[in-house]
Amino acid sequence: MKNMIMRSIQNKEKLEMIYLSSDNCVSQRVVRVLKLNDDMIMAYCYTKRTIRTFKLENILSVGQVRKRMGA
Repeated sequence: MKNMIMRSIQNKEKLEMIYLSSDNCVSQRVVRVLKLNDDMIMAYCYTKRTIRTFKLENILSVGQVRKRMGA
C-alpha cells in the first residue's frame, strides 16, 4: 500500500480509497496524496473538496481510479 501511495505522490495520480473513520463509518473517496508520514497521509479529498489527513491504519484499501464507462 505504501508503494502505491508513494507512486501516486510522485506521479500526482488520483487514488480510490476505502476509509474507516474514527466513528466507525466506512466511506469511499477519491484522493490525491500530497504527503506521507509514518502513520498518516495528507491528501486532497475530491469527495469533500478539501485537504484532509487520514490515518494509515484506517485505510482499508487503496487503488488506482477506475475509468468509468458511460452511455
